[in-house]
Amino acid sequence: MDKYTTERIKKLHPLVRKEVVKIIKACDTALTGKAKIRITQGLRTFEEQDALYAIGRTKPGKKVTNAKAGQSIHNYGFAVDICLIIDGKVASWDTVKDWDNDKTADWYECVKIFAKYGWEWGGNWKKFKDLPHFDKKGYNNWRILSNLKKDKNDYVILKQ
Repeated sequence: MDKYTTERIKKLHPLVRKEVVKIIKACDTALTGKAKIRITQGLRTFEEQDALYAIGRTKPGKKVTNAKAGQSIHNYGFAVDICLIIDGKVASWDTVKDWDNDKTADWYECVKIFAKYGWEWGGNWKKFKDLPHFDKKGYNNWRILSNLKKDKNDYVILKQ
């Protein structure tokens, strides 16, 4: 795992950090070529979310999200966005390239691993496909999460 991924994992909700480490390691093991996985986004503040929501609406650019602050699973630390890092330096969001020549696109090798751990892929969404996005099933309803109390570190408190 690279330092950027490690830092982003440290900010995720404590309940998913160890699992995300396992997922990233499993992806990096499965990707035997020059591609490795990087988390490009994890926990996102409400302010960051509002800034993204403004793009394509009140700020120039193409819309990148339909979620306002509090409506993104990123706001609660239960979502990640990824890219592939090629040769340790070039970021790629190519979902069809098979860098390790095993007849399966590297991106989809990671999609399958996330799914094995119970994460939903934004590429399966019907309306607003978000190919880099994954969120933890069972913790991906913002309406429920937004009504939960938070601990001293500002993470939602989930009943176990």
